[in-house]
Amino acid sequence: MAIEIRTLKGDSLKAALPALAGLRISVFRKWPYLYDGSLDYEEKYLARYADTDGAVIVGAFDGERLVGAATGQPLIHEVAAIRRPFEEAGLDPAEVFYFAESVLDPGYRGRGIGHRFFDEREAHARSLGCSTAAFCAVIRPDDHSLRPKDYSPLDPFWTKRGYRKLEGGIVYFPWQDVGEPHETEKPMQIWIGDL
Repeated sequence: MAIEIRTLKGDSLKAALPALAGLRISVFRKWPYLYDGSLDYEEKYLARYADTDGAVIVGAFDGERLVGAATGQPLIHEVAAIRRPFEEAGLDPAEVFYFAESVLDPGYRGRGIGHRFFDEREAHARSLGCSTAAFCAVIRPDDHSLRPKDYSPLDPFWTKRGYRKLEGGIVYFPWQDVGEPHETEKPMQIWIGDL
């Protein structure tokens, strides 16, 4: 069956949030995020997209089942800790669209869905008048004990799409890693690209 890519806003966005919560927990549990999440937290965290002007979810559907999703919202709606590196680099947060999460069931990878996630979010960002797109990626040490031997970072994929690391653009997010007793802050590298 063909995978259908849908850009979700309004009621269709709200309807997809419970499935997205479960997908985030499943996908982000794996390397490199190692996120030990809860459905309760996820549903509260994702509710912000339903209440934010300009927010979008690009969903990948196998029939009616959500198998992947990529989210985003104007950077001006993000917390100050995320906006700060952009401001320090001389970028106007009102001109930036922030790509938050991108998750895809491993069984659906290698079909060009990741490119579609970028294409659709970039088009949405341009429709809002944004000139820059950005996202964050966790920084993990190469010698981390849970790093799979066959892991390939996504840096070449992002670079081919025209994204680059924002110099000095590091932000920190707390979450609990799998097998750890409590949350710790993780460094995240900001990537930016022109729209």
